[in-house]
Parts: sequence; structure tokens; C-alpha cells
Amino acid sequence: ASSFRPSSINLFDHIAECLANFLEKLGIKNQKLPLGFTFSFPCQQTKLDESILVSWTKGFKSHGVEGRNVVSLLRKAIIKRGDFDIDIVSVINDTVGTMMTCGYDDHHCEIGLIVGTGTNACYMEEMRHLELVEGDEGRMCVNMEWGAFGDDGALDDLRTDFDQDIDAGSLNPGKQLFEKMISGMYMGELVRLILVKMAKEDLVFQGHTTPDLVTNGQLQTSFVSAIENDKLVVFVCMLRGLGLDPSVEDCVATRRVCQVVSTRAAHLCAATLAAVLRQIRDNKAAERFARRLHKMVRRLVPDCDVRFLRSEDGSGKGAAMVTAVAFRLAIQHAGRQRILDALRLSQEQLLDVKRRMGEEMNRGLAKESHDQATVKMLPTFVRSMPDGTESGEFLALDLGGTNFRVLLVRVRRGKRRSVEMHNKIYAIPQEAMQGTGEELFDHIVHCIADFLEYMGMKGASLPLGFTFSFPCHQSKLDQGILLKWTKGFKATGCEGEDVVTLLKDAIYRREFDLDVVAVVNDTVGTMMTCGYEDPLCEVGLIVGTGTNVCYMEEMQNMELVDGSEGKMCVNMEWGAFGDHGELDDFSTDFDKAVDEHSANPGKQTYEKMISGMYLGEIVRNVLLEFTTKGLLFRGKLSERLKTRGIFETKFLSQIESDRLALRQVRSILQHLGLTSSTCDDSILVKEVCSVVACRAAQLCGAGLAAVVDKIRQNRNLPELKITVGVDGTLYKLHPHFSNFMHETVRDLAPQCKVTFIQSEDGSGKGAALITAVACRIRDAGQC
Repeated sequence: ASSFRPSSINLFDHIAECLANFLEKLGIKNQKLPLGFTFSFPCQQTKLDESILVSWTKGFKSHGVEGRNVVSLLRKAIIKRGDFDIDIVSVINDTVGTMMTCGYDDHHCEIGLIVGTGTNACYMEEMRHLELVEGDEGRMCVNMEWGAFGDDGALDDLRTDFDQDIDAGSLNPGKQLFEKMISGMYMGELVRLILVKMAKEDLVFQGHTTPDLVTNGQLQTSFVSAIENDKLVVFVCMLRGLGLDPSVEDCVATRRVCQVVSTRAAHLCAATLAAVLRQIRDNKAAERFARRLHKMVRRLVPDCDVRFLRSEDGSGKGAAMVTAVAFRLAIQHAGRQRILDALRLSQEQLLDVKRRMGEEMNRGLAKESHDQATVKMLPTFVRSMPDGTESGEFLALDLGGTNFRVLLVRVRRGKRRSVEMHNKIYAIPQEAMQGTGEELFDHIVHCIADFLEYMGMKGASLPLGFTFSFPCHQSKLDQGILLKWTKGFKATGCEGEDVVTLLKDAIYRREFDLDVVAVVNDTVGTMMTCGYEDPLCEVGLIVGTGTNVCYMEEMQNMELVDGSEGKMCVNMEWGAFGDHGELDDFSTDFDKAVDEHSANPGKQTYEKMISGMYLGEIVRNVLLEFTTKGLLFRGKLSERLKTRGIFETKFLSQIESDRLALRQVRSILQHLGLTSSTCDDSILVKEVCSVVACRAAQLCGAGLAAVVDKIRQNRNLPELKITVGVDGTLYKLHPHFSNFMHETVRDLAPQCKVTFIQSEDGSGKGAALITAVACRIRDAGQC
């Protein structure tokens, strides 16, 4: 055939016209269908629907196409016509099409091989080995373009004079050397050159040649196949067609030449295919194929079983298969992203969260609006941070659950400035948790006495700080009115009472003396612990099972407390932000499902979108939605996944760990009853975990940005340098939560330079430090 030389406009206009005629013939011209484009020329692909032509081959020389995206050229030609519309989903070459066609019939098919006029192969390679493509999860089909194997000299010691003559007379000397040794375009010519040389050396045809025998291209590869397969009388006629008068011996010799040439081609093809098989075998850790290629492949790779399927119209049907798969995946991906987009927050939305948090903070500080505010901004009566002059021995109690701790904290000042701690953990029996308040506090004091005896300090009278992590109203540092029990506590006679008085009464009944100086919550303790190490620390943040913040507010802004000089720590109790609808336009159906089945529906809205107690349940609800819509786990739900609370938040941290392989992610899913989950499922679960955790961190960061910006505005500073002390398992253990949160604070509060330090034992050490500060101020006569 003559070379195709028209411009790219003519070529792709012609293709578009053929498409239009085909669609009209089928009566589907008005439908918008996905199209797969088999383009069997060397191309550079960066994605499935983009292919840059590297160079024309096979006689094509259309101008203006090399170096351009052939998909774009075809799209422009279709748009220019305007009489039909096609969605070009994928562009592939015929080798990939062959693999996809056979893969439709046999799911073990992972290699495509073309051995015809030309030759090429493709196979499924592990992404981690593809350095030209981003990502290391899953696999991708690689178009080898192996016809160029040897162009760098790798086959020089195998190439003969005949191979060199074929190359010298070809359209592309020095290129596609492997293809010229094995493909149909060149095999007949190789036999012809050998016969000419043998005739000239008087080894065949009585030393005679003919014009046809010495003419390029006169001996086709089909002639070689016929000579190998047909009876002697048939190919005698074929040789006579070349003007030769062969003897029986000439026919036998010619057949032998054909056999040697075709056998060498087959063996070379087998050797390279064996290398591909070895690569796949190594990738798959000895996964075997079902049937073997043939004797030479078995000899080269005896530990690989290969099954070959003959492709029927691989370049056409295969392109359609690639398109169908890509179209299905694109629809599923779009469906998943629509669901996840509800959990993704824009910069504008986060700024809105920050603004609303700031408004609620002001409402909580104002006496007139305090009762209606969701962020209560409770005074703690902590008026000062550690200044390094504190010293002495202090007791601390840490009560926040079924276990509690008693601590002895020694604070030293000066050059030996340090904090030394000793502690012992005690259980609280169920009968004490749910009996009378007197029984509960008698048990606590009994444990304090036991601890002092354990430390060899029986009868000692020490200042004591009490970390009491239950909702309280404070009117001074050493008073906390319990508003309500949580966490399973139901001791009678405590709600509405001062827990410090209840503790002092129990101490009095025990007949020993302790000075209860302060009652605090764990957030304030975190701030004080970090403030001891960094004098710029004026904010405490907890992000663990729950979440809360405290910070040093100007007294002039605190209308619930008398006085306007200095500062006081405010316990924000920000977990309730949103309880009056402030976050309704950011809340999703997944949040609503979590809230509906929680122990306190309609309460702690912000906390339920951020904290560790709820994130796993949000993820579980998203996975249920994906699976119900057939977007995950092949649409098959496990009974365990239907169980509320089964997806623990610790799984988020484990799954998102950069060190965790997909195989380990699958083991977590198997624990949830998803025994047939795939690597693709693992990747999707990882994405869901990432989106949910990122949203939580961004919401937390938006709230914190409101806090630090308020401190800056309180002080009329163009720029604020401040440190935030942080505690909580979610912040400390999740691999990406802290980074997402820090980035959000930087973006939303650009005039604040915020440093984050982790607290070590804020609930125990912090209570002792608050007590130490209070004693320092009291001893100095300042309170």
C-alpha cells in the first residue's frame, strides 16, 4: 500500500467521517457513547485518554501529528463536524487490546502478544516498579514496544549477515532490530537472502538464480508457511513461480531453510516472553499460569505454566473492553467522589467555621448571652502560668474514669529546675461508682492514705490538686459544682454539690489533713504542663476520645467574673459547638447517623465530628454507603460491618500509617468479616479514612484558629507568637492528623505564628503545677 501522506487534518477528518458513517448505519448517531481508540503506533501516554505520537511507522507520514495528542486531534475533528458526539475514554495499542480481549474470557490473562507483520508485547506490571508514573499501589499495563530490543547493540552477537542486509535495506535502518529477526514482515525476505547466498555458492538450484529470486520482497512470509506445511509437489510449484527449476533435494533444502528461520524467530520470541514471565512470576511470588507456552518456554522457565489464548480482533474488541472497564471505573470513581465530597471542606467553609466559633466564644463570655451559647467559656480561676520559681511537694488526684491515680509531684526550682513524679493507679469498684457520694469519696481518700503510706509519708499534710474530668461550674479555684455525672458514674448526693467539699469531708472523716488547693479539668492541666516547659504556652488542646480547649483570656472580657485586671484561663467546652445548628450546613448524613445512635443525641456536635470516639463510626457509615451502592467490597456487606462501634478509631491510625502495606490493611478488613476484600478495596478504605480524618483535623484547626486569632486581637498585635500544648491519642497516634491541623491553623490565622508541643501527663502533672502556682501566689500574699 502507498504511504499515507496527507495532513493531520485530512487524516483525522477521514477517521471522523468513517465514524459518522458507521454510527448512522447502526442508527445510533444521536447517542453519546464511550469510545476506545486503538492506535498502534509508538506513543507516550500520561493517562488513559491521552497519547502523544512519538513517530509514525508502517508507511504513515501524515504531517503535524508527531509530538501531538492523537485523542485531541480526533476530538477536534469530531467537534468540527458537529453531527455526532463521542466520549473518547481510552486510547490503546493493539497489544493491549489483545490482552484485554482474552482477559474478558480468561481472568488469568495478563500478557498480550502480537506476532504478525510486526511484533510487540504488553503485560501487567506492579506500580511500585514504574518509576515514570506516580503511585506505588496496584498494577498497570506496560506496552513494551519490544520490537526495538537490540537497537542498542544488545543482540549484535546473535545477528547474522542476513539480518544486517535486511536492516540496511529497510525503511528504518538501525531500528526495530528484534522485530526484523522474528516478525512476518521480514521472515520471507530472510529466507530469500539465504537461498540467494546458497545458490551463489552452488548449494541449491544448480548454482542458478533468477530475476524474481534476487528481487526484494518476492518471497512473502506466507510462502515460508506454505513450504513448511504443504506437500512437496505444492511448493515445487511455488518455487517454479520464482522462475526456478528445483530438484527434490532443492525442495528439501528450501524447506529446511524455512524451518530454521521460523524456529529461530519462535525461539527468540520465546526467550523474550520468558523474561516477561519471569518478571511476572517474581512480582507475584511464584504465582503460576495454567498451561505452558511450548517446549522452548518450558525449557527456559520450567517453573512457569502459561496458557495462551488466540485473540479474535484484539485491537478492536480489546479497545472496546478497555473502554468498558475504564467507563465502569470512571462511573464508580465519580460515585465515590460524590459521596466523599460531602466530607471535604473548602477554604471558604473552614473560614466560615472559624468565624462562627469566634461568635460563639463572644456569646459564651458575655453575661447576657452566656446561657444560650453553645461554647460555654467557663472560668477556671487559674490566673497565672508557672514562672519557674515554684517548688515543693504536691499531691495530685486524677479522676476521669473507672480507674484513678494518686500522684506525688516534686517541683524543684533554680538550676535543678525539674518535675519528679510518683504515682499509683487504683480501681473504683462498681458499687462505689453507683452507690452514695459518701462511699465514693471515702474510697478515694482511703486510696490517698494507702498511697502516702506506700510512699513512706503517712500522716503528711500536703497541698493537693484535683483533676476532676466531669462537667462542673466553678466560682473559685478550689470549688467545682458537679453539673452531671458522665462515663457510667451515678453516685448519689453529688450532682449540684461542690466536689472539693465532698472530698474535704471524706478527709475529715479519715482524720488526717490535706490542703485541697485547686480543682481543674484535663485541658487546663495540659496547658499548665506545657507552660512549665514553654512560657509562650497559653492554650491547651485535647484531641483524643473527646476534645476541648482552654486558653488565657483577658479578664476585661469575662463578664461572668468580677474584676478587669490580668488574665484567667477559660475552659471553652467547645465540644458542644454546633448544638444550636451552627454546623448544620457542614454536617452530613453520616454525622447525623452517628449522632442519632449516640448516648446523647443532639449534644456535643463538634466533638462528634472531630474526636476519636466517633471517627471510626463515621468511616463505618461511609463504607456501608459505598457497599450498599456497589462501590466497594463487590457490594457484599458483612454482618460485622453492620455492627455499630466495630470500626474502632485506632483502625484509622493503623490504615493510614505510611508504613502499613495493603496486605496489612486487608487483614484489618478481614477482622471486620470482609474476608474477600481486594487490594483495590483496601485503597478505597484508606481513602475514606484519610478524608474523614482530614476533615476532623481541619475542623479542629478552624476552631483553634479562632482561639489564637482572638488572643491576638485581644492584645492588638499585628502578629502573635504563641504555643499550644496538646494531649490526646488521636493527635499523638494518627500519622497525619497533626499535620492537617497545623496546616489549617497556618492558613486560617496567618498573623499567628503557632508552635505545638505535646503534653506529657497533663491531667496529673498539670494539676500539681496549678496547685504549685496557687501556693506560690498565696505565699506571696497576692491572693
